[in-house]
Amino acid sequence: MTELLFRDDAYLTEAPGQVTALTDRGGVVLDASIFYPTGGGQPGDSGRLTWDGGSMQVITAVKGEGDEIVLVPAEGATLPPVGTALYQHLDWERRYALMKIHTALHLLSVVIPLPVTGGQIAEEQGRLDFDMPEAPEDKQALEDALNALIARDLEVSETWITEAELDANPNLVKTMSVQPPRGAGRVRLVRIGQGSEQVDLQPCGGTHVRRSGEIGRIRFGKIEKKSRQNRRVRIELAD
Repeated sequence: MTELLFRDDAYLTEAPGQVTALTDRGGVVLDASIFYPTGGGQPGDSGRLTWDGGSMQVITAVKGEGDEIVLVPAEGATLPPVGTALYQHLDWERRYALMKIHTALHLLSVVIPLPVTGGQIAEEQGRLDFDMPEAPEDKQALEDALNALIARDLEVSETWITEAELDANPNLVKTMSVQPPRGAGRVRLVRIGQGSEQVDLQPCGGTHVRRSGEIGRIRFGKIEKKSRQNRRVRIELAD
């Protein structure tokens, strides 16, 4: 099992670790990880590992067996032996951009309150696919509404519920294509806004900014028709 340091603190950019395993495909497993593994539409983190007498570039992180996170090295890299004590260094600028986009997509699902059929997060842009038979009449109005939500500088926090509680509240799940991870007995919810200021609450395992104001201004891209029922809405960081 890999301890998920990024879940406790998404702003953690460096941390110690120890190699617990090397995979058959040349990946590195640590006892604890600041690297988020690919999942939920969010790409895995990149960065590097350093130890006495060596270093390794991490090009991405993926989920391994059980609760393991596997760090994928650059081609030809020298791997740290099992048992090596080392230090993890996150590619923070890339991660922070992903955090901004991910949080903005949650708010996009508030501005467009329709079922989400897919999504993808990249460093400077992201998209959600909606069950939207007809194109929106005023794209600029949607962009203005999203930026108004962001400008409210709402707090972004998390809470946990049991899987049974989620089953009793299926409306919390906005994504039709991706279901929250199960098996641990509880599910993480990401909340945007507090009390009467709450605007969104949905299951999510990804990384997010602490306040919506950190996102900055968002610009809408194309709204594409993907099928008879689906339209793809793209957004990008404008600041």
